[in-house]
Amino acid sequence: MHPLRELRESGKPTAEQVKELLAENIVFNSPILVRPIEGRDVCATIFAQSSSTRGSGTYTAEAKLDERTTFLRWVGTMDGHKFESLEIIVDNEQGLIVERTIALRPYPAVKLFRDAMYATLKDKLPSDVWDYPTT
Repeated sequence: MHPLRELRESGKPTAEQVKELLAENIVFNSPILVRPIEGRDVCATIFAQSSSTRGSGTYTAEAKLDERTTFLRWVGTMDGHKFESLEIIVDNEQGLIVERTIALRPYPAVKLFRDAMYATLKDKLPSDVWDYPTT
């Protein structure tokens, strides 16, 4: 079992607990943000918050794609609506996460999740990660 999955299944992890699993130069790709997020501290904050925000559910699949790459599937509910995530996690030689890429579906549940994440993280993330620039 991947350590991030193990931590998330143990309850609602804190940012400090998540931070122990992350490389300093981690890159996070999320469909709720318009650009990748980089850095251990900010990614730990996002990952811990998402564990609390995304609702109830369970991991239904885990597969090692190669020695450093793990695929996870999670299925649950967000405000009573079906919510699913697919993710690819890449670890470095020390076993710390250097990249995490998430796909979420269906769109209405993703919007609920994004709105909830924005409400809790809008002051912790740069404003330019939430929306495309307007011209």
